[in-house]
Amino acid sequence: MLELRELVKHFPAVSGPPVRAVDGVSLSVSGGEFVALYGPSGSGKTTLLMLIAALLRPDAGSIVLGDRDVSKLSDREAAHFRLHELGFVRQALNLIPGANALDNAALKLMGTDVGSREARRRIAPLIERLGLAERSTHRAEQLSMGERQRVMIARALSTEPKLLLADEPTGSLDTGRGRQVLSLIAETCREREVAVVLVTHDPQAAAFADRVYALRDGQLTDYEPSQARASIDAS
Repeated sequence: MLELRELVKHFPAVSGPPVRAVDGVSLSVSGGEFVALYGPSGSGKTTLLMLIAALLRPDAGSIVLGDRDVSKLSDREAAHFRLHELGFVRQALNLIPGANALDNAALKLMGTDVGSREARRRIAPLIERLGLAERSTHRAEQLSMGERQRVMIARALSTEPKLLLADEPTGSLDTGRGRQVLSLIAETCREREVAVVLVTHDPQAAAFADRVYALRDGQLTDYEPSQARASIDAS
């Protein structure tokens, strides 16, 4: 499904050598598989997701999804890829104030050639699956943090993407809500055969992921629980 091959992204520094944000990362993720990556602030987590999402171009290496190299897409092709084939759950809960949960969840789908009425119809079963059916008509500002995050998950999955990226999705949640969100991501994506790459400093993610790695100084290494605790201390 997703294959990263010797991916490299360096940024110039004000002084000294360049910052090696992503430095030779190779990783394969199959459909329905949940891979979690731990790392402290500055370890390259967000840069890696931006590369996979075709929001940044790598200096070297490739990002293959299915039979296409995402890193070689034109700007127009990359925008189409993000809209139709990629789901992206960010820590920032950018819901539209005044719009209800159903409309907020259907927003991405409304950006395709699906009309607003059909988008609401299609998103309704996913809203129910995520435990939001009774809150679907509530405005964004009436929802709890956990409910808002579930709306973001529904939005990301609304176009039935092949790949889901999640950037610190539990960062603003308490432990209980964090576990609920991780469980929903894992269960929903396995049901839909969606490949998941999640970056986090939340140690409880390991209980839900199929594979866990550490990302430090732009490189993937074997994960050890002590590294997750160190990531929390460093954040």
